[in-house]
Amino acid sequence: MAIQKTEKIWHNGKLINWDDAKIHVMSHVVNYGSSVFEGVRCYSLPSGPAIFRAKEHVQRLLDSAKIYRIDVDYSNEDLITAMTELLAHNRTFPCYLRPIVLRGYGEAGVNPFNSPTEVYICNYPWGKYLGSDPDQGVDVCVSSWTRLAPNTMPAMAKAGANYMNSQLIKMEAIINGYVEGIALDANGYVSEGSGENVFVVRNGILQTAPLGNSVLPGITRDSVLTIARDLGIPVVEQGIPREMLYISDEVFFTGTAAEITPIRSIDKISVGKGVAGPITKTIMNEFFALVRGEKADRFHWMTPVPVKQPVAV
Repeated sequence: MAIQKTEKIWHNGKLINWDDAKIHVMSHVVNYGSSVFEGVRCYSLPSGPAIFRAKEHVQRLLDSAKIYRIDVDYSNEDLITAMTELLAHNRTFPCYLRPIVLRGYGEAGVNPFNSPTEVYICNYPWGKYLGSDPDQGVDVCVSSWTRLAPNTMPAMAKAGANYMNSQLIKMEAIINGYVEGIALDANGYVSEGSGENVFVVRNGILQTAPLGNSVLPGITRDSVLTIARDLGIPVVEQGIPREMLYISDEVFFTGTAAEITPIRSIDKISVGKGVAGPITKTIMNEFFALVRGEKADRFHWMTPVPVKQPVAV
């Protein structure tokens, strides 16, 4: 899906025109993939637009930068303010936000230290990522590509370079007729999708892979764990063998883009009854009620965007 551009992009403390957000072909990020980024959603609530878990997303961005030794001159609060200012100016709701920290033009070799840090934030409309009917779910496969092995590249960092692995997983799945792929880790345990965390339900227990299985610490993943515990659903974070995917009662993806997406089949093996199961539906309904303002924000996840005039949704 092509990006529908908005008017302004935030760059190093200033709003610039969308078409002016350009980097040099010899920027370090172009040659060596040296960037970290986030995906954040802004929802339209009855009370007005609000960003979902802005603080946690920005903290993960700064954590990713720290892991890669990228100095960022902006605090968590600075970047949250930047997001709200950008959204208030562009007035596009609901929408997706993409903060990016990258190494720019300066160093020709692998050593990144002499390349300047550039920080961008853009936003644009974006609907359902996997495009599924919430009652039907999507068809996926187990990928032949393995997720990043420990001590190769940091899986806990949301880095642009990591997503070359994700592209291989995604392309293979699409070419073979699936919507998405699920990758295993270096030891053969379930890791995650190309851009989503994975949950399974077996005998009423909700399970997901721990961070040690080359899993990104997903913000929606954490939200689902929080909701499940709040609703009294048993939760276990443990290694999941591949075959558990085939015999689970329910399986679903989570992610900022995917939100909560049920999986109806894996490698052409039906998951449960082939439709979203009761625990998936319960968590999904609670999640959307919270982010859409249909229920009180009891977890304090939403950051309001100050908009002076009514906005047409």
